[in-house]
Amino acid sequence: MKNYVSIAAIDSLPNWVNEAIELKKNPKKHKNLGEDKTIVLLFFNNSLRTRLSTQKAAQNLGLEVIVMNFGSEGWTLEFTDGTVMDQGTSEHIKEAAQVVSQYCDVIGIRAFANLQSKEDDEAELVINGFKKYATVPILNMESSVGHPLQALADAITLAENNTKSKPKVVLSWAPHPKALPHAVANSFVEMMHLQDAEFVITHPKGYELSSKITKGATIEYDQDKALENADFVYVKNWSSYQNYGQVLNNDKSWTMTLDKLGAAKFMHCLPVRRNVIVTDAVLDSNQSLVIEQANNRTFAAQIALKKILENL
Repeated sequence: MKNYVSIAAIDSLPNWVNEAIELKKNPKKHKNLGEDKTIVLLFFNNSLRTRLSTQKAAQNLGLEVIVMNFGSEGWTLEFTDGTVMDQGTSEHIKEAAQVVSQYCDVIGIRAFANLQSKEDDEAELVINGFKKYATVPILNMESSVGHPLQALADAITLAENNTKSKPKVVLSWAPHPKALPHAVANSFVEMMHLQDAEFVITHPKGYELSSKITKGATIEYDQDKALENADFVYVKNWSSYQNYGQVLNNDKSWTMTLDKLGAAKFMHCLPVRRNVIVTDAVLDSNQSLVIEQANNRTFAAQIALKKILENL
């Protein structure tokens, strides 16, 4: 595997999950893989878990780590070929990607959707620009349409907490005051397509995700019905896809409560707005897996980086 930019890069999800769980027992077992190698982490957007967990994973593998908050420290990049750069952009991706490549062996990139242009977001200008012009492998630390490291951490968390041969997993929309991207939800759905599980997506009408992502999944507009007999409930907000980037409603009845959760385990990628997305009672209960998920972000990044390093 050269790049890890989407869930599609995983050749066998069960194998990756099992290997990640083994890594947790001895995180520095493969420290020699990154010896005398460097990873550059470029953050076009803010981060807490992604930054710290990816740095920790890289260090566990022996990599030197360089971090740059590109959004505030780097030049504004141009991605369009043939553009006369006499406006706001200062550097073309062609030069930037090649220059950064000279300083490292792997490039990690975090660049959110702008939620202004569906066409631009789905073109994944930042990730695909670096993938096209960089001469080293690319690690996706969340892009416009996907967050494959989070989804892999979610898969690890599911495996560690599942007790059934075919659990019921529900992805539920929840209200949020801001318009949020689709990346986490998209990658979670893609990951669940690789699981032997009963999988249901529930949200109000108008919040359908891309049909390319959800194809084959069960979609239920009645949240209570969707949650019946659930074993795991993953709650996440996203803005409208059809009316791109818009907040159509903030129906507070979709907030996750203990009554709705029932006996299920609660999952969320964090950060989470308490008593908006989910109540305090859920987050502070022993049914919440959010801290475990955050811990597994290190081992999701580590297994992805291990696969990349093994192919250098």
